[in-house]
Amino acid sequence: MQKKVKVKPNSKIQKIEEEPDGSLSVHLKSPPVDGKANEELIKLLAEKFDVPKSCIRIKSGLSSRQKLIEIDTD
Repeated sequence: MQKKVKVKPNSKIQKIEEEPDGSLSVHLKSPPVDGKANEELIKLLAEKFDVPKSCIRIKSGLSSRQKLIEIDTD
């Protein structure tokens, strides 16, 4: 499964919001430095979809706020 994700780093609280178009808006506490925000994103998504972190890959947008995430739910 693929999801479009809009990341908002340096937020006061962590949360995942589902948008009407099916994409996700993810608020992260981590700054976008040294991959910290991406690590936090993968951890949060793994918890939300109840899969191991290894099942989540950032397909595109590694250094962008707009990302395409692939979640292996098999």
